[in-house]
Amino acid sequence: MIRLPAPPAPAPVELARRLQQQFSEWAPETFASAAYPQREMDAIRQAGLLHITLPGEALDSRHGNTPALLQLLRYIGQGNLSVGRIYEGHVNALQLISVYGTPAQQQRWFADARAGHVFGVWNTEMQDGIHLDRQRTGKVCIRGSKSFCSGSVHVTRPIVPGVLHDNTGKALGWQMAIVPLDRYDPPVDKSFWAPFGMRNSVSYKIDFTGIALEPTDLLGQPGDYNRQPYLSGGAIRFAAVHLGGAAAVLEAVRDYLRQLRRTEDCYHRSRVGQMAILVESGTHWLERSGRVTDQSSDTDEIIYYANMTRTAIASICTDCLRLAEHSAGARGMLHPYALPRLHADLTMYLRQPAPDAALEAVGKHYLNDHPTH
Repeated sequence: MIRLPAPPAPAPVELARRLQQQFSEWAPETFASAAYPQREMDAIRQAGLLHITLPGEALDSRHGNTPALLQLLRYIGQGNLSVGRIYEGHVNALQLISVYGTPAQQQRWFADARAGHVFGVWNTEMQDGIHLDRQRTGKVCIRGSKSFCSGSVHVTRPIVPGVLHDNTGKALGWQMAIVPLDRYDPPVDKSFWAPFGMRNSVSYKIDFTGIALEPTDLLGQPGDYNRQPYLSGGAIRFAAVHLGGAAAVLEAVRDYLRQLRRTEDCYHRSRVGQMAILVESGTHWLERSGRVTDQSSDTDEIIYYANMTRTAIASICTDCLRLAEHSAGARGMLHPYALPRLHADLTMYLRQPAPDAALEAVGKHYLNDHPTH
């Protein structure tokens, strides 16, 4: 009997495209549940995407794979924006470990990712924010809470930054820590998260008070989290997920108009044409910013393109939402049509921090630092 070789494994972007189609089919049921998207995250885990950016993998972050990673994130977001938010946080965390982790930490945490642990980055807090207190025993005790903890306790390896204090109480700076959350049962405030969109991201508030960490659970040095270009440059990843949301809106409008047999209307055609151009232009922004991220050694240039990309794609998404509303009308904004769900999720997810500062930074760079040619 002749044994034929096994077919090659699908490329990561093609895998993500297949997952996008599956997630889109599951989305109405998932959205209605308002629960953590366990089925979708299990599919991501089984597809090997939790470790796809690690050393030796297809999208090894050390070897110039950012454009492909952004396309992958776009497809995940197109399938389900809440899933895209959680998965983008996982990718972000692994990137920070790649940059700031010691070899021993990288070995440990990369093994966790390969074993199926979900990572994340939970930086947002209110008045009761995180403090990391060094003890004379060497332990580091946490007090305080984080808000907008996307993925909640299903994220078993979150990066939780806070103010590090030495054993005399002196503040040393903003320090990243990775909490092995599966070993604890912290208080979770679900009432904090009552949004009109992105409900499946279950971005609850979590109180970490009383959790004791080992010194080796601290990632990098105080101040590393805010170092450039990794802080601002990483915005292209959430912009990629945003663009996936715009692509999903475009598909929903197309399907709606086909269902109602209104595809011959010239005004609908014009609006859909505008949306198609907008989404396609967003893919070019991702490609360009991804290449700059991989190829440039100029921190200012990387941040410049990241700020332009996030600003341009936010505008693309806003314009697509407006055009979709005009084509769908009141009827198309009713359940069970897809558009109201997508509209709510994308509108909520677009509320990223400091959009005005990002745009102002683009103008400042162009006026003061951009080459005259």
